[in-house]
Amino acid sequence: MSRATAARAVTDILQPRNVLLTGMLGIGWAAAGDWTGVLWGLLGALCAGLVPAGYIEWERRRGTWGDRHVVDRTKRAPIFLVILASIGAGTLVMVLGRAPTGILVAMLALWAMTVVLLTVNTVWKISVDSAVAAAVVALLAVVHSPWWLAAGALTAAVCWSRVALAYHTVAQTVAGAALGAATAAAFLTV
Repeated sequence: MSRATAARAVTDILQPRNVLLTGMLGIGWAAAGDWTGVLWGLLGALCAGLVPAGYIEWERRRGTWGDRHVVDRTKRAPIFLVILASIGAGTLVMVLGRAPTGILVAMLALWAMTVVLLTVNTVWKISVDSAVAAAVVALLAVVHSPWWLAAGALTAAVCWSRVALAYHTVAQTVAGAALGAATAAAFLTV
């Protein structure tokens, strides 16, 4: 397998919607302490990952972007606004439905991270894929077990793949990963 093929596989498998789907289910389970949390996690994954991915795919099919990566940072603002609106709506439903605190805090952390990503993106291209991967690892480490920090290897793989595919520089992926981990840890240790 060539380096490019391996990088493409990593970036496709560990794209934000997939990481959020898996991670939010685990966060929801831990927050509730039983299977009902999986439903809250599914709502979180829908709002934080699946709705934005659907929006990106819709715009891609319309010809707005070439692929899901939206490499031109100047075209990313609408995506961030959809993410903020979707996470906000999901959080409101969770508040009204009395979701467990842990999943609500995770949603707020993701919302805050997206605000920072949007702000940084106005002047510099930061890696959203790296930020999401690191945030989910940090969230899982706090709500489940510090052993989840070992999954940081997956974040490193995401960073490597983004650089190998020339979508980002090392600095852009490291900044994204640092932002994701710091935001998630800050919210969940409060």
